Formats: sequence, structure tokens, C-alpha cells
Amino acid sequence: MKELKDQGRVAFIPFLVAGDPDLETTEEALKRLDAAGADVIELGIPYSDPLADGPTIQSASTRSLAKGTTVDKVLDIVRRVSSQIRAPIVIFLYFNPILYRTIDKMCQQLADCGAKGLLVPDIALEETGQVRDVASKYGIELVLLSTPTTRPERAEAIAKVTQGFLYLVSVAGVTGQRTSMESRLEGLIAHLHSVTDKSIAVGFGVSGPSQVKQLVEWGAEGVIVGSALVKALASGDSPAEGLQAMEQLAKELRSAMP
Repeated sequence: MKELKDQGRVAFIPFLVAGDPDLETTEEALKRLDAAGADVIELGIPYSDPLADGPTIQSASTRSLAKGTTVDKVLDIVRRVSSQIRAPIVIFLYFNPILYRTIDKMCQQLADCGAKGLLVPDIALEETGQVRDVASKYGIELVLLSTPTTRPERAEAIAKVTQGFLYLVSVAGVTGQRTSMESRLEGLIAHLHSVTDKSIAVGFGVSGPSQVKQLVEWGAEGVIVGSALVKALASGDSPAEGLQAMEQLAKELRSAMP
């Protein structure tokens, strides 16, 4: 994202739940998001206890798991698609599945399939050191999150060690669509810019072009959109209709960014 920042461009970072409605559709969705202008793609591996996720993404995860989606099946998709698209893929994965495999094996598998980053939503700052060290060994960037309720000194510590970009959660709570952005985000973004030169990407609750434009005005260098795209993909009577709706929304969101 540093290259985009140097060019004065804002990164469009869509999020999808792998395996919803099925793995074949996920594979096609990754290609379409890339063609629609995604700069980075977050791909969530479904988990049975997704504490950070709102109703839309929880439902998508439940549907995906019911279809038999596994970590290995998702990595197979990444392996096939990563060489065909321009946007790097960041894997969104809860900590327990990582520990089950061991941190080293998980990071090695991510690197082998062509993923470029890892985001672990339920890991504490104090636990990130080992994961970051192992991930770096395999060329994987560990992206960390900060929230509006994170203490300033802790947010600064997170900004110092995050890799790739800092994921600033727009609200305290779970993911999901919201109609407006909290005005205090402007101050949070400004404060983080004063303590780090890393790109700030804002997510949770971003659903439309007007919110994207607001975040860009406030200084966000990346905008992450998840629930709205997941909902669009699930909205059609068929996977083809869902893909079309998701693609159209992705194009509208990208067009709202410099």
C-alpha cells in the first residue's frame, strides 16, 4: 500500500467469506473484485465462533461451514487464483485454527499458496510478536487492528508493529453495514498519522460510496468493505446474479475513491 500512498491513491480493500455460497463462486468473485479495481483483497476463512463479525458475515460463515469449507480448501483457491490476479490476498483467520496447525505451518502454507498477508482479529497485541516473527520469515505481513476505544498509547504501539497497513475499526462493536461514519474517526485518523507513516485503512460498517468519500476526506488511505459485498453476493437467486450484484457494488465503491 505504500506505493499507492506515494501515488496519492486510496486502496480499495474488499472482504469476502470463502465458500459462500460455494467455493467455485468464491474463486470467480476474487477475479471479479480484482477486475473491478481492488487493490488488496481480504479473504475470510469461516470459523464457528467469529466474535468480531456481525450478522451478515456470521451467516455467511455458517452457510460456508455447512457446505464443508475448510482451511485447506480455501488455500487451494488462493493457490489457483493468486497468480491470475493483481491484488494481493490477505487471509482473515481466527487464532484457534492457526494454533491447531502451529503458527509455523500455517504461515508456511499461506506463503506456499501465494497469500501476502494475515489478519487475526482475536489476537492481542502482546501475542503478536511470535506470529509476526514467523510470518515475516515466510514473507507474510501481519496486519493489526486498532479500535476507537483503544487507548492512545496502545494504538501507537499497534501502529508501530503492524505490517502492510493499520486496520482502523470504525466503531466499537462487530462488523456490519451502517448508514453513517462516526465523526470522531477524523481525529483518530489524524492522530494515527501523527505517530506512523504506515497507511491507515478503515473498515467495519462501510457500505456505500458516500461513506467511502467521507473517509477519504478524513485522510483514510484505504477503505475496507465487507458486509455490504457479502450481502450483495448472497442477494441473487443464483450465484451468477449474486456475482453481478457484488461486482456492480465493487465498481461503485472503487469509483468513489481517488
